[in-house]
Amino acid sequence: MLKKIAELASNCNRIVVLTGAGVSAESGVPTFRGKEGVWANFKPEELASLEGFMANTEIVWEWYNWRRDLMEKVLPNAGHLAITQLEKLSKKFTLITQNVDGLHKIAKTQNILELHGNISRNKCVDCNLIVDKKIIIDPKNIPCCKKCGGKIRPDIVWFGEMLDETIISQAYVDSEKAELFFSIGTSAVVHPAASLPITAKENGAILVEINLEETPITPIADYHIFGKSGEILPQIVEMIEEKKAI
Repeated sequence: MLKKIAELASNCNRIVVLTGAGVSAESGVPTFRGKEGVWANFKPEELASLEGFMANTEIVWEWYNWRRDLMEKVLPNAGHLAITQLEKLSKKFTLITQNVDGLHKIAKTQNILELHGNISRNKCVDCNLIVDKKIIIDPKNIPCCKKCGGKIRPDIVWFGEMLDETIISQAYVDSEKAELFFSIGTSAVVHPAASLPITAKENGAILVEINLEETPITPIADYHIFGKSGEILPQIVEMIEEKKAI
């Protein structure tokens, strides 16, 4: 099966990859859905919503600083690096990710659409101006936007918020044009991301799913591989490189 997928990838013009939490989990990135010490006492909406931010700005920023500290201790895994190499071997390539950890960028993948934002970036809560990610956020003294004076928040899509219209629109356009679509490490239940593989399939793409378990898109996938992306993707990429070397 891997050889067939490698052959398809070698001969197609446009590849689109969608990644979810499963890819980053192999790097040791926590999902933040389990027990997290003191943070387990808070509801998700209290820490990841606009209402929660405006009501408890200091607490929310303490949580995000804690998360950022965790992110600084993890590195891209073999799956991330294989995706970067796949991009280099492709004629046209788009990576769509639900992850906010920025590991794909650290792995040097170039054409990335970050559906849910990036935990290392900041923006203004009022005008959405992106702020230098190197700025240090003191939860007790939140900096304000130099443009409008609004509070600075993490550049993350929170509960109740819409995705960036430009980014999700481009994700749909690229999915519609895909000849080969990989859905990797995602549960395929969070919309609108979960509809992208379906969109690709309906527009003629060959759909490949790589995941540890079945998902709602498994029945429509042309190829489904149970396993870790960090083990499977490097094999596929190696086969593609061998074919291109001939």
